[in-house]
Amino acid sequence: MKKFKGIIFDIDGTLTSTNELIFASFNHITEKYMNKTMTPKEIIGLFGPTEDQIIEGWFNDIHQEVKDDYYSYYSDNLLDSADLYPGIRELLILLRSKNVKLSIYTGKGRSAALITLEKLNIVHLFDMIVTGSDVKDHKPSPEGINVFLEKFNLSPDEVLMIGDAPADIIASREAGVKVASVVWDSYAKDEVLGLGSDYLFESVADLHNFLNAMVN
Repeated sequence: MKKFKGIIFDIDGTLTSTNELIFASFNHITEKYMNKTMTPKEIIGLFGPTEDQIIEGWFNDIHQEVKDDYYSYYSDNLLDSADLYPGIRELLILLRSKNVKLSIYTGKGRSAALITLEKLNIVHLFDMIVTGSDVKDHKPSPEGINVFLEKFNLSPDEVLMIGDAPADIIASREAGVKVASVVWDSYAKDEVLGLGSDYLFESVADLHNFLNAMVN
């Protein structure tokens, strides 16, 4: 099998344990400005549009104030409540050492994505970052995969998408690339399993061993 020359990562639930922080950040603003608390399931149901788009839809006149509040809370609490999954940094460094092109493709908006990658000190390890703010159609659209293929002149069979959600599988199939689903912290594990990825990993160590053998 051809070895991978490019790898695209999702962020939340794949590289970083940020799902609980996202839930807390949304509840910070809904409690403060709407006097309501949302369940994780309700917040997951919002995923697709970026944080900016969701907040703008909720708050017309004060959306900028609420967005600033959301990102301040998210940033202030990130290092206390989230981190890279153990072994992720070492995996990214390994891939860089093998000259593999690395990209992010996330549904997060650019503000939240950069806060996450910069605070956890991995932003410099990526050759490209595609967020929900950078595409016309958010995941499960394959747009973020296609721009990576075009930028680095890679064919679909040379690229692997790695994510924890059904949208990652659908986007990968639309783009014609292989997809590895990671379920060490997936909020939709049963649905992911039902869709049947090309590869499935339950630990970073297993993903590391696989990629070490599957890149140049």
